[in-house]
Amino acid sequence: MPTTPFVPESFRVPELLMTDRVVLRPLTIHDLDADYDAVMSSIDHLRRSKPFGPGHDWPDTALSRDQDLVDLGWHQKEFQKRSSFAYTVMSLDNQICLGCVYLYPSSREPHDAMVILWVRESTVAEGLDEHLLRAVQDWVGRDWPFSNPGYPGRTSSWEQWERLSAR
Repeated sequence: MPTTPFVPESFRVPELLMTDRVVLRPLTIHDLDADYDAVMSSIDHLRRSKPFGPGHDWPDTALSRDQDLVDLGWHQKEFQKRSSFAYTVMSLDNQICLGCVYLYPSSREPHDAMVILWVRESTVAEGLDEHLLRAVQDWVGRDWPFSNPGYPGRTSSWEQWERLSAR
């Protein structure tokens, strides 16, 4: 059964997004230390905010560095295969991981992409979550080939998302 590719073969996948507060670049295994620190320092926040939806309990409090490395390797490989795209959100000096952004094929009509993002707990009071969402919405609308990206848990609730027709 043929499937539609997530992005056209001719599409040049963006490698960078810079704002006045953050830098987004592809997430790789080389980001392990910074990513692991961001996740583990934000477990309570991530468990409450459920960036991947109410059915996910990520991150598990027992997440090990090795398990995080496997996750990063998986994201890196999917990026290379162009089947999904994971970006690390870094401080402007590229020293601190502030979160992540993921672009996945949508499983729900009428959306052609699903965009998930999370930020480190220590940045929430500074408004980074809202800043990142606005920047990513602008970026996806301007630089990506999607006609109707969805932002579940952001521009619609997860309950609304789940009620949409499955592809």
